[in-house]
Amino acid sequence: MPSYKSEFLTRLNERGFIAQCSDFKALDDSLSKGVVTGYIGFDCTAPSLHAGSLVQIMMLRALQQAGHRPIIVLGGGTTRIGDPSFRDAARPLLDDAQIEKNKDGIRKVFSKFLSFDDGPTGALMVDNREWLDGLDYVDFLRDVGRHFSVNRMLSFESVKARLEREQNLSFLEFNYMIIQAYDFAELFRRYGCTLQMGGSDQWGNIVNGIDLGRRMDDASLIGLTSPLLTTSSGAKMGKTADGAVWLNEDMLSAYEYWQYWRNVEDADVGKLLRLFTDLPLDEIARLEALEGAELNDAKKVLATEATAMAHGRDAATAAEETARKTFEEGAVSADLPTVVVDAAKWDEGLGLLTALVDAGLSASTSEARRLIQGGGIKVNDEAASDWRQTLSDGDMRDGAIKLSAGKKRHVLLKRG
Repeated sequence: MPSYKSEFLTRLNERGFIAQCSDFKALDDSLSKGVVTGYIGFDCTAPSLHAGSLVQIMMLRALQQAGHRPIIVLGGGTTRIGDPSFRDAARPLLDDAQIEKNKDGIRKVFSKFLSFDDGPTGALMVDNREWLDGLDYVDFLRDVGRHFSVNRMLSFESVKARLEREQNLSFLEFNYMIIQAYDFAELFRRYGCTLQMGGSDQWGNIVNGIDLGRRMDDASLIGLTSPLLTTSSGAKMGKTADGAVWLNEDMLSAYEYWQYWRNVEDADVGKLLRLFTDLPLDEIARLEALEGAELNDAKKVLATEATAMAHGRDAATAAEETARKTFEEGAVSADLPTVVVDAAKWDEGLGLLTALVDAGLSASTSEARRLIQGGGIKVNDEAASDWRQTLSDGDMRDGAIKLSAGKKRHVLLKRG
């Protein structure tokens, strides 16, 4: 394992955050001499970031913890184009109102991970629309576009992958890498930002920014990327069969977030503890070495620490206690995800199949029927055997009916 002088690179290296760097020595020297300003950009494609963005958020956190200054760039401007990197088709174009709504939702995440004080290492959050909207197109082409070789841009893997699959790459998308490169140059001019970080899929865009800064301002800029995170079975981190693992609680409850981390694959526990918690490495090594049923204790630690990071310690503790009551005591807890069903459906006789679909435990009534026939559904912790069953007020316990699909998915059903 390489050895570094700086606290930041040492931490990232020990915990598995590093994929590529344009100049390790220059970055290590710079980090050791004074405060380095580094940024990561986040386009506003949804009302919340999801767990797939956590590696980048934790890199910004580590940068600040090591005594440096992180900048979050919200892509109010670049979202209007859409990053084509390693995508088979163009992203749907969002209107300005949707981008603003998404931007407001994404902002909420970062205060849990970073400190936005007025000191020299206080985090900044900026919107690249501040400088992109004011650009004159012809002047931009003359001043910035002339520094880009189309031949070189076509050689980047993110572009080649699309073209080799004979998928259309629009001129609008092709401009994305120029715009992102310009962000880096602009951040250097405004804030003295010399480091851009991101996932390894952003390497081509980052290299363009380094080159543009050198050509326009003779700036010595550096790029650092993290590996793309997948599970041991090869699945993409941050998504489940039910959808994205959102970081905002109004899109995914703290309990469901806790459950996501509790249910990770056994082989991933150590890696995820290193990436997504602040636990000491020797404690992580101890937890990672647990086997059999004891490994579940390590998963609970991961779930609680990761949830505390995103939702606060109180929410994490409450989620852990809810899980304990649910799985160890079979109790109905008010902290479980709750679905309110319109009173008219109850009065008409709420079929179990419909209830399972309304609760999000099944995609369709036919799937719900198969789950019941396979013994995979419980009502108030009792196995359901009749798919024709109807639910009524008489089935409620403490004002709710607990529906379970398998051992890990539970919902409280209440009357609207």
